[in-house]
Amino acid sequence: MSPTRRATRRSLARRRVPRAAVLALLLASATACSNEVAAEWSRGGMPESVTRQGDIVQSLWNGSWIAALGTGAVVIGLIVWACIFHRKKKHSDQELPPQVRYNLPIEILYTMVPVIMVAVFFYFTARDQNELGKITGTAAVKVRVDAFQWSWRFTTDYNNQKVSVIGRPASSYQAPEAPELVLPVGSKVEFDLRSPDVIHSFWIPAFLFKRDVIPGVENNRFEVDTLTETGVHAGRCAELCGYDHSRMLFRVKLVEKAEFDRYIAEQARSTQ
Repeated sequence: MSPTRRATRRSLARRRVPRAAVLALLLASATACSNEVAAEWSRGGMPESVTRQGDIVQSLWNGSWIAALGTGAVVIGLIVWACIFHRKKKHSDQELPPQVRYNLPIEILYTMVPVIMVAVFFYFTARDQNELGKITGTAAVKVRVDAFQWSWRFTTDYNNQKVSVIGRPASSYQAPEAPELVLPVGSKVEFDLRSPDVIHSFWIPAFLFKRDVIPGVENNRFEVDTLTETGVHAGRCAELCGYDHSRMLFRVKLVEKAEFDRYIAEQARSTQ
């Protein structure tokens, strides 16, 4: 083989390598994106839960969608069937197709099916609502949440030590400072929600849960347990509460228990 031909083949091979790498990268990206999209569809558009209670909400959400889609498919199928098989024939002398009236079995069916569906929905909703609202009183970590116009104060009570973190509201001369709530994974946490001014709403999307914070309501509590993995999650107020409502943001940082113990000890020393 001549040197010129070998040089040409080497040049073509060098060109093919970047193209192959780009193609492999595109395939990997497409596969990753398709996996993420499939996972999001399997959750019905909900964020990935990090609590056991969030898994309960996710299950109820998926079941509701399955029932709704099944009902929609049956209704659309009946509409299409009626349009096709009960349409007026071209050469018929009848002004209208045959009408169905006073069919007692069909009327009973139309009445009972919705009643049964509502009863099933009520049962699962009531069951899960009772579980989500259950307070055991055995939480190792207790957090008092004070929502005010327009930020948050988190007071964490753990091992007879209290640590308080307060956000800085926005003003005309300084930007808002979002407070960060640190919690340990694998632990049960009890939240006690308070408000001194107007109605706010404590919402952490990764918990698949939110609850209004109402002035004058003292026993406004809920629990979460089995925080599954470390990471930082966004939180916000989900109730229009005034001029700077959109700036009522905070973060929830989930850490290992050893790191949480160090955090509490350091914060307790700094406040002494």
